[in-house]
Amino acid sequence: MSRLYHAATSDSLTLWWEKAVPGPYAVAVDGKTYVTEKTHFTLNDLSPDTVYRVSVRGGDHAFGPESVRTEKVRERLDVRAFGAAGDGVAMDTRALQAAIDACGENQEVYVPAGTYMTGALRLHSHMSLFIDEGATLQGTADPKDYEPRIWSRFEGIEQECYSSLLNLGTLDHASGPNCRDVLIYGRGTVASGGQELCLNVIDTERERLRDYLAANAELVATCENDHTIPGRVRPRLINMSNCENIRVFGLTLKNGASWNLHFIYSRGILTDHCTFLSEGVWNGDGWDPDSSEDCTLFACRFFTGDDMVAVKSGKNPQGNEIDRPTKRVRIFDCESSFGHGIVVGSEMSGGVEDVWVWDCDLGQAMQGIEIKATPKRGGYVRGLRLTDCTVARVLMHSVPYNDDGVPGPDQPIFENCLFERVRILGQSLDHDHVLHRTPAIELVGFSKPGHEIRDMEFTDCTLAEGNLGLILQKCAGLTFKDLKCE
Repeated sequence: MSRLYHAATSDSLTLWWEKAVPGPYAVAVDGKTYVTEKTHFTLNDLSPDTVYRVSVRGGDHAFGPESVRTEKVRERLDVRAFGAAGDGVAMDTRALQAAIDACGENQEVYVPAGTYMTGALRLHSHMSLFIDEGATLQGTADPKDYEPRIWSRFEGIEQECYSSLLNLGTLDHASGPNCRDVLIYGRGTVASGGQELCLNVIDTERERLRDYLAANAELVATCENDHTIPGRVRPRLINMSNCENIRVFGLTLKNGASWNLHFIYSRGILTDHCTFLSEGVWNGDGWDPDSSEDCTLFACRFFTGDDMVAVKSGKNPQGNEIDRPTKRVRIFDCESSFGHGIVVGSEMSGGVEDVWVWDCDLGQAMQGIEIKATPKRGGYVRGLRLTDCTVARVLMHSVPYNDDGVPGPDQPIFENCLFERVRILGQSLDHDHVLHRTPAIELVGFSKPGHEIRDMEFTDCTLAEGNLGLILQKCAGLTFKDLKCE
């Protein structure tokens, strides 16, 4: 019997399970059976505070049975009762924060239809935030609305950054969770100032750092561009630091000034049935686990200005010293409609392990699957598994950008990855939505002996017609079984 995972509200129950066998799956709930091809299933219109007996069977494989309980109905705190206007003009930050501060364990902040202009908001443990259909929490494009700055981590370096639109927890790499049991859900939208806020923050920070940047021209030259250093203080859309048991579902997450959902030193983060929109935003990643554990993403669609998913664990030398890997990440039934796809790195100095991706469509992406680092990073990536997916291409390589900082203790190691029943298109979608033919698989390891890309297995994979073949350099122990060409 395999484990059956679940998450509940007062009137819904979502089940999911790892793909031990292909579908279809029979989902039994109190004796009634439903059939699905996906490895998740949601029941709606359930009774509150009620126990349901659930199980799943696929072929000869059983998940469960388990007894699960829906939540009690929470008392709603309507933000309008706290003075929120929701007219898209008035600033509602104080009213929204007052409702959040007042929210107890058996209550939830309720945001009805309307546009609520706001700056940074700070959530706390044991609370719920429900954003209804037609409701938008709309962050401004003014950096002052995201003050005071908070200690955070961006591109692998701990530093003071502007507060994000939604903030959970306090960063501390030496300790465990300090924010727990938060539910952020509904059918509405959480949006920020996007590229306009991004550039406003960069301009403000560049002026603040004018003397420093002028005195460190050589350092600036090693960065991706002259936005890199002043851009590292940008807020995210949702920032979780040292968090545990947080669920975000059902929402549209839109236009953070950099990454959209970023969680650091956290565990038990669940994101499902969301849409991510950040096309046109520099560094507009969708979902970024960073030195975090037991993170799950499913049933989401991405239109991102950068990586759909970026798995991270810090940057040399700090990431090596903190030594908190990201591990046990599960991503399934997701689609990249625009963006770079699923990426590991380039900040992975603390290590990345046990990442399993299945039933995802990454065909309309710039990369598809990419594992990347600079030679200075140190750290490792191992135990990536890709099952029953379509990807634009598979790319593992060294990159020259984001390479400032003192070198780590050694070059990185990429090893022990499995690709099974993957269709690889051999194409890349550029920022103008134009497709270009590429090598289907490109694996280029590091120069130091012992740091070749090693022990990679491709089993029952298909290369689409028109791809430009394979590039294999500085590799060892590659296995290709039943590789087919269309």
